[in-house]
Amino acid sequence: MTLGTLFWLFGAAFAIWYWWRAKAIKDFVLQAARNYCKKMDVMLLDDAVYLRGLWFKRDETGKLRVWRRFLFDFTSTGEERYVGRVIMLGPRILHMELEPHRLN
Repeated sequence: MTLGTLFWLFGAAFAIWYWWRAKAIKDFVLQAARNYCKKMDVMLLDDAVYLRGLWFKRDETGKLRVWRRFLFDFTSTGEERYVGRVIMLGPRILHMELEPHRLN
């Protein structure tokens, strides 16, 4: 086995691990968005969240963590679409919010 082969095997293993981990995080955020929408009496649209920001930031203890911003669409009336946001730092959700919207 050559060094080049090892490099490609490591690269493929890393890509698979990253995809698996990113999917687990996205599923976690989707469930949190569902719960939040239910609590706020709005309907989550498309049953999906979208990663729209990825950065490195320090948490309150000074440890470097991955900061993520997810967006999702929701409706309160069934006619208009609004955007909701989920902010994560490492494995924790820091903030969830809904755009100003019409009430039912």
